[in-house]
Amino acid sequence: MPLSFAPSGTATIPLHILAEDQLEAWLDTQPDATRNALTSQGFTGALGQTVSLADPDGAPALAVAGYGTAATRQRGRFHLAAAAPKLPEGDYHLVSDLDADALSAEALGWLLASYRFDRYRKQSPLLARLVAPQGIDAPRIEAQANGEALARDLINTPANDMGPPDLEQAARDLAAQHGADITVITGDDLLTQNFPLIHTVGRAADRAPRLIDLRWGDAGPKLTLVGKGVCFDTGGLNLKPGASMALMKKDMGGAAAVLGLAHMIMATGATVQLRVLIPAVENAVSGNAFRPGDILTSRKGLTVEINNTDAEGRLVLADALALADEDDPDQIVSMATLTGAARVAVGPDLAPYFSDNPAFVTALETAAARVQDPVWRMPFHTPYEAMIEPGIADLDNAPKGGFAGCITAALFLRRFVTESPYAHFDIYGWQPTDAPARPKGGTGQATRALLAALPALLKS
Repeated sequence: MPLSFAPSGTATIPLHILAEDQLEAWLDTQPDATRNALTSQGFTGALGQTVSLADPDGAPALAVAGYGTAATRQRGRFHLAAAAPKLPEGDYHLVSDLDADALSAEALGWLLASYRFDRYRKQSPLLARLVAPQGIDAPRIEAQANGEALARDLINTPANDMGPPDLEQAARDLAAQHGADITVITGDDLLTQNFPLIHTVGRAADRAPRLIDLRWGDAGPKLTLVGKGVCFDTGGLNLKPGASMALMKKDMGGAAAVLGLAHMIMATGATVQLRVLIPAVENAVSGNAFRPGDILTSRKGLTVEINNTDAEGRLVLADALALADEDDPDQIVSMATLTGAARVAVGPDLAPYFSDNPAFVTALETAAARVQDPVWRMPFHTPYEAMIEPGIADLDNAPKGGFAGCITAALFLRRFVTESPYAHFDIYGWQPTDAPARPKGGTGQATRALLAALPALLKS
């Protein structure tokens, strides 16, 4: 079911948002019964506290939710999403002095809190529904929530039901929803159309590799999103240990993120010529799997020595990025669950990104802070270029030494974009523990920040 606000005009329950330093003044305006009820239940305005008061017939009459202090709010985000599951069933309208940005973030968090992944098991719905607060762009927030829900659904689906053909179908469904054009190159046609790295990585699997190419919009700047679509990663002949394979259904998280972002862009009617490229493969093990020591020639003509078949994501992205660059777009953005090194560096909550464009950095980080979608800049450190040059070939897909793994991966990708502005996001795509509006499982990262930054990023 789409994530949406409750219809306006219905009978609603007021939900008062009270920070700790606002509580006493608010209580002074309330009847004694309200003051006594909140006092008896120990309500202090602490973050996450909720109290619901009933009318004489037992129906909810009003509710309050604690908004804590500025210090406690800085320790997380989507604070009302923690309160929503504690409220009785009904439609609520917010009563608060939050500014438009904070209201938008809290409203989005409430919608995201109603997300349920129920494909394999029935889930209890969120009973408290929110009426869109005045002063926010409700359709835009719904578009963001549903783009995020799409990304979550794709990542959460196990690989037996989310292989390359299923990822293609998800892209086709999205294209049909928004009137976009889509073409797909599959199997050995990848070789005849010069996508050798995508074919090589995916050829060992029963489900054929493919390149998904979605286009939408005929006016405005040209934006190309490239998402890593490794639907399952065994590591290939450099086989992963079992524990490291457990979450590899999420190795198509970059593809999920760009499809979620594409939904947001198309649903909000942005003036942009959008292209989405997804190399969709499984990195499997069989007699025709590619081998350590192989030297492969990419679409761009650069040769790559394979020193680890488990560094396959950068290979499939390389061919897709070369194609993207040939179209001379105004901005290329790649998103991928690419390296463990990025997780070690910044953990699961931050989305590390690489860009050499100061205007891109400023626009993205300003937007990320405003929409509470955290990012962290990493360096395209050019002196490390030597680390990805093995001597026997132009590039090494897995430099030895263990240093700067996410940086060398990003430098590898940058070699395939020579004509267009380029930014790369090395995301995790997974929420390891439950948090407000972010249940354990698949998650989009940096998509809302990119959406908010688009006007500044794509100035003609």
